[in-house]
Amino acid sequence: MSVDHHTYPATARDWWQAARPHTWPNAFSPVIVGSGAAAYAGGFSWWRALLALVVAWALIVGVNYANDYSDGIRGTDEDRTGPARLTGGGLARPSHVKRAAFLSFGVAAVAGVVLSLASAWWFILVGAVAILGAWFYTGGKNPYGYRGLGEVAVFIFFGLVAVLGTEYTQAVAVSWVGVGGAVAIGAISSSVNLANNLRDIPSDTAAGKVTLAVRLGDRNTRYAYTALALTPFVVSLILATQLLPLLLGLLALPLAIGGIMVALRGAEGPALIPLIKSTGQAMLLWAVITAVVLFLNAPGV
Repeated sequence: MSVDHHTYPATARDWWQAARPHTWPNAFSPVIVGSGAAAYAGGFSWWRALLALVVAWALIVGVNYANDYSDGIRGTDEDRTGPARLTGGGLARPSHVKRAAFLSFGVAAVAGVVLSLASAWWFILVGAVAILGAWFYTGGKNPYGYRGLGEVAVFIFFGLVAVLGTEYTQAVAVSWVGVGGAVAIGAISSSVNLANNLRDIPSDTAAGKVTLAVRLGDRNTRYAYTALALTPFVVSLILATQLLPLLLGLLALPLAIGGIMVALRGAEGPALIPLIKSTGQAMLLWAVITAVVLFLNAPGV
């Protein structure tokens, strides 16, 4: 049995960065919008919302650690821009990164089971599929993230499932407002993932990782990113026909436009990092504004 004498210098800051806090709006935003939709339907529950937030946050942290581990052991993180990778950069023992991923998934599972038992037991099955989807994004022998399906998974799990699941566990119903919010958050959340993969096209191509960005190519990826990032604002216009103040969601548009201009001007590598952050901020701001409007127009308010 060989003994690993390698020194792993990862600091608390390295572990924090590997959790990728700039992606956390992808977890917070759907729960915020779903809770707003539940309130508008007359069924808001603060503790169920809190449990949903724990599920979504722990899941995305787990995804980020799992990606760090899986990409690192495959060697696809050896030449990347952005924050240093724990596994690929030799900062942490791979088994420790994998353990961090599964601990995060465990937190999501426990909170998810409690939430499901308090609302609908079959959500346990939905949660199990979500955790499997999180791991097999880059894990396993045939990760679907290497076949251009990452953005599809983000749209489903951090859009449709997260928003509508949050609404249903509180209001025991799904509304058209919730569906609109789910499409909006799923689309812009996918745009964050697509922008991240746009940045990594050169290294992913060299490593044989066929993401959607690699499939589409640089120019078409930028156009696809733009369409996805603008989707919430189209949804705001549509939902405003039912509730006019939802037009206030357009206040987040300047943040999205800022990111879109960076993309369309051809920024590459590290220059794309501000785009990723501004898109996440636009998503979170849109979610908060939309949810506040829904809360203020909820029955009994």
